[in-house]
Amino acid sequence: MKQIHLRWFIVSCVLLITLPMALSAQDMESKKEKLAVLWTSGDRDVAEKSCLMYTHAAKRNGWFDEVVLIVWGSSSRLLAEDDALQEKIKAMKADGVIIEACIACSNMLGVTEELKNLGIDVKGMGVPLTDYLKSGYHVLTY
Repeated sequence: MKQIHLRWFIVSCVLLITLPMALSAQDMESKKEKLAVLWTSGDRDVAEKSCLMYTHAAKRNGWFDEVVLIVWGSSSRLLAEDDALQEKIKAMKADGVIIEACIACSNMLGVTEELKNLGIDVKGMGVPLTDYLKSGYHVLTY
């Protein structure tokens, strides 16, 4: 009888010690601070003086663990035509910002190839944006 109680005691202790560790590993991923920036404006000042500046700083300074920039709508054409903004995008990518673009938008504006040539992941963005919204990302729109 003492052996049974001792075994249950040992099993209980092991569970009490390991269960919180397993839970905290799962919780760590869900508690990561994630930012998705939806860049829709075709205004160069908005791009340079707020959207790209903040998005890049958020990643470089570690304000968020993961930072995604989504190029959507008029920003697609602006980026495709502006060499200085393209250089900013390259620097952002080098610093770990994930950059994606809406293929429906870029196709309508005739700039899909230009965005792909910048190394941007150009794809349908309806589902990914919905996933960001539903999975705890902070979403900022410019």
